[in-house]
Amino acid sequence: MRQNCSLFSMAEENHQLKIDLISNEIREIAYKGQQATIYQIGDEVEVASQVLGFIGSYLHATILYPVGALHYKVQYKTLVTDDETAPLQETVRVSEVRPVPPTLPPARSMVTYAIVDVYDKEAWWFGVITGEDEENYHVYFPTTGEHVAYSTDKLRFHQEWSNGQWIFPSLGRTDFL
Repeated sequence: MRQNCSLFSMAEENHQLKIDLISNEIREIAYKGQQATIYQIGDEVEVASQVLGFIGSYLHATILYPVGALHYKVQYKTLVTDDETAPLQETVRVSEVRPVPPTLPPARSMVTYAIVDVYDKEAWWFGVITGEDEENYHVYFPTTGEHVAYSTDKLRFHQEWSNGQWIFPSLGRTDFL
């Protein structure tokens, strides 16, 4: 019996170590700027928030126009002004903007330790799957410290824009697309 407890403890420690390593990678990606890309008026993009409490989230927006060489004026798809009468417009740094990632086929199954985005609170939030049950995947968000269960329809595999193509963190691969 003691050996079983020891094996369980080792498995739990190994699980936590994997989550910690992936969490460090997520934090590193979330705090870095996006790769500079030139966008046209009307382009659909995602804005990687650098606002405390929202770091690790991506908000869908449209490019309205460039503001000098280092900023864009964007209009968010899901955020509204304080008086809720119009879509929110904001000036953001070029380093906060990336293209909208391609949609992957829904047949792909999620697995423990997959780095994912979860759609919640009007944005895509960057996290790691820590487990699953019959109906939900359990996701840990390193930038907020939250651990929440979500259904598959709220998840997508996280992708990073690098050198003009989409890659999956940790894997550095593009052959999934």
